[in-house]
Amino acid sequence: MLEALDALMQTRFRLEDYAWAREIADALLDRFEDVQGGGFFFTSHDHEALIHRPKPGHDNATPSGNGIAASALIALGHVAGEMRYVDAAARAVRLFASQIADAPRGFASLIGALDALASPPSVVLITGEAARTAQWHATLAAPLRAGVRIYDVGGLSLPSELRKGEPTAEVEAWVCRGMTCLPPITRIDDVERELAPVR
Repeated sequence: MLEALDALMQTRFRLEDYAWAREIADALLDRFEDVQGGGFFFTSHDHEALIHRPKPGHDNATPSGNGIAASALIALGHVAGEMRYVDAAARAVRLFASQIADAPRGFASLIGALDALASPPSVVLITGEAARTAQWHATLAAPLRAGVRIYDVGGLSLPSELRKGEPTAEVEAWVCRGMTCLPPITRIDDVERELAPVR
């Protein structure tokens, strides 16, 4: 659900979806994370007592819950500037490191999370007048950009962790890598230049 909300917010950003994503991430950490050992249990801490509480990392017919949880937490952590989400994801990946090294083909989800930890995603927040931001969003989102997440927040009144500064133009973009953001960019050509892959 957390991963799906991130995909939805990149298509149409709503504050309700963002708040729900934060609630899910917090519940994931509070109710499912093994803080000492790393990773996430398949059942919550308040679940009935079991003989064994699985904490699967291996992909099967469906991707690993730990891999998807780690990837989704990394994505949200960089959007929200919340390192505790990223740190929890790192603990999950670290837990399965030896298994990944032994049989990498079975851990594609966790390898994706490992890649996102090693090369944090670029996050683009487009702010301003809604019609103009929609044009920028359509242009920037048209090509497939690996490791780039683009959110059109328009003229919404954003929570403090999403506000990067006071608006200075009709439309502008904030490009952030990891937890560091560039100054606001007011020309779409300059945004595309920043997002261009390094050759």
